Amino acid sequence: MSPYSPRTAIVGAQMLFVAFGALVLVPILTGLDPNVALFTAGIGTLLFQLVTKGQVPIFLASSFAFIPAISHGVATWGIASTMSGLMAAGVLYMFLSGLVAIKGTQIIHRILPPIVVGPVIMVIGLSLAPVAVHMALGKTGDGSATLFPIEQALMVSMPALIVTILVSLLGKGLLRLIPILAGLIVGYSIAVFQGMVNFAPMTAAPWFAIPNFTTPEFNWEAILFIVPIAIAPAVEHIGDMVAISNVTGKDFLKKPGLKKTLLGDGIATTAASLFGGPPNTTYSEVTGAVALTRSFNPVIMIWAAVFAIALSFCGKSGALLSTIPTPVMGGIMTLLFGAIASVGLNTLVKAGDDISEPRNLTIVALTLVFGLGGMFFEFGDFALRGIALAAILAIVLNLILPKGSTEKTH
Repeated sequence: MSPYSPRTAIVGAQMLFVAFGALVLVPILTGLDPNVALFTAGIGTLLFQLVTKGQVPIFLASSFAFIPAISHGVATWGIASTMSGLMAAGVLYMFLSGLVAIKGTQIIHRILPPIVVGPVIMVIGLSLAPVAVHMALGKTGDGSATLFPIEQALMVSMPALIVTILVSLLGKGLLRLIPILAGLIVGYSIAVFQGMVNFAPMTAAPWFAIPNFTTPEFNWEAILFIVPIAIAPAVEHIGDMVAISNVTGKDFLKKPGLKKTLLGDGIATTAASLFGGPPNTTYSEVTGAVALTRSFNPVIMIWAAVFAIALSFCGKSGALLSTIPTPVMGGIMTLLFGAIASVGLNTLVKAGDDISEPRNLTIVALTLVFGLGGMFFEFGDFALRGIALAAILAIVLNLILPKGSTEKTH
């Protein structure tokens, strides 16, 4: 397949279509500009392909792991300051890349074993549960205001959720890879018939518009709050590389190597923050599409990136996304955020660690309770809480608690 053939371009557009639902959901939920997210996903993917010399058929876009941190950051410090924290998260990826280059891939497993990463991922998913429920019930994410009557909201959120589940379970071929997009379309259609959608912003928006870019402003509080959250997606990156390696039959952990792919992810995330976009991460939906279509040529991802950048300058597309009622997203999020927590649980199960062993029990128990229970520590004007506290606590406990004689070593 020629890199410049229409067929290659069409397959690239299809990859963007697969990623689209999840890609735009993150900025919609966190108060960022969806068009900026499209732009930074495209730029991030191009940078990743440049760093890895176009060897890995991977598309990078908005990371769900950062949703609570971005939401809190935007509400507390504003978008510009939040971007400084996200930039620092990208720098952490680069640091981990350097560690891998010096010490090898095992250093990641020593510092961040499943007993650390698993409960942190669970905290990320479960901390978002109230937001999803509030929105599914027609309220704002924090539950402080009612936007739609509960009965009307449930008539939209539950069908959106049910369709998302059914498509993910029963869908065939390409359809199975776009459950989020399918749920959004069905929920949005019902909302239109119920008069819940205001089309005025889309009508007024121009066809061509520069995305609402935002440059970072240095903020130590935002940096210290957000950086620890990057631990979980950084470890998941390894799993994503293993997955795409299995799909293509090539070992990307050796060539271009984990150090290069981590570096590419870090540069992509840092670049996204320079424009006001969410952190980038490798998309498993797209990996699934690669497996289904047997489209192993990385040039396809370059085409997907180009289409994402082009679409980001369409003012009406961003305006249309802004008209999606909150119950539509809330219904889908109840599944998505629960799925994140399930990934954390699965991380522990697959590792085979005995959770009843006192050391492991201590790490998991305190990480979950401190992360979800509202524990915080104040340092002057800065408070360490939530996911950031859970991540730091899990790492510290794993490093300082003595290992039992029956515990597995990784």
